[in-house]
Amino acid sequence: MARAGTRPTSRDVARAAGVSQAAVSLVLGDKWRGRVSEATAERVREAARTLGYRPNLAARNLRLGRTRTVLLVVPALTTEFFAGVYTGAARVASQHGFGVVLYPSPEGIGPARDPFASAEAALDGVIASSMAAEALTAIRGDQLPLVMLDSDPRGSVGAATVNLDIAGGVRQVTDHLLGLGHRRFLHLAADVPSWTFEVRARELAARLREVPGTSLRTARSPISIRGAEAAAEAALAFRDGPTAVVCDDDQLAAGVYKAARRLGVRVPEDLSVTGVDDLAVATAIDPELTTVRLDAELFGERGMGALLAVLEGRAPLADDIPVELVVRGSTAPARGASV
Repeated sequence: MARAGTRPTSRDVARAAGVSQAAVSLVLGDKWRGRVSEATAERVREAARTLGYRPNLAARNLRLGRTRTVLLVVPALTTEFFAGVYTGAARVASQHGFGVVLYPSPEGIGPARDPFASAEAALDGVIASSMAAEALTAIRGDQLPLVMLDSDPRGSVGAATVNLDIAGGVRQVTDHLLGLGHRRFLHLAADVPSWTFEVRARELAARLREVPGTSLRTARSPISIRGAEAAAEAALAFRDGPTAVVCDDDQLAAGVYKAARRLGVRVPEDLSVTGVDDLAVATAIDPELTTVRLDAELFGERGMGALLAVLEGRAPLADDIPVELVVRGSTAPARGASV
């Protein structure tokens, strides 16, 4: 048994369970199946619990040649969405003895372009948003086991992709607005070259093509309230302007609110507005915003789970993460529509 005041070792566990240290390593490393009996495995686990044994991860990592550290590469942290992604990824990582290093892509304000002398030596793998993919080459992250978030699975550079059902979310928004009688649409699109925003534009246009009498204009804006305000003000000034604005992001929707107020256009009486993400701003503006809720923490959890599967040679989950339309006060029947 371990002496008082000392940390119990695997040798102490082996003595208490009446087995070899090799058997303890197999059981606590979850590699015992087919090599020791279930009864022996349970005896080892019970001895470890009783002694309060915790494996020395540093020594174990040296033996395995693993750092148990992964890198999460995201765009510059301008919204709480990617904070949620990090929270979810870190939660799953900690359950498996991994740590997560957060690396905002240096687009705007960010860390030095190369935070590692050798990423391959410092990391076990990378999780990256397609919006921040340009940072992968700079840190040679594409040479490591890689999971891509929000990425086209048909052309992804990663060993696995994890996606939200963005296409389904856009269809939910569009059907909701069509059901309210809207036929003149404005798409306020994020001016960001990314697969996820390409999907939003494609799905919106495809759904509207199915409905006779609809029209669609597109205006582009950086993902900022000020940029969206300017873009929306120009787009709403037309005589036969839109009755509904579909925004790629909740911040863009907040910019539409400001433009509408400046032009004397009422939301939702004159103009229905929708967003995507369900950020804090969605319930801070008045009326509260109808938007597509994306579960950022689940997104991060699934991303980390996929990377663990890749590292262990397993197949990750392949299905997209469901999203949910949250209907609030920013949408109403189109003027003159019989709903």
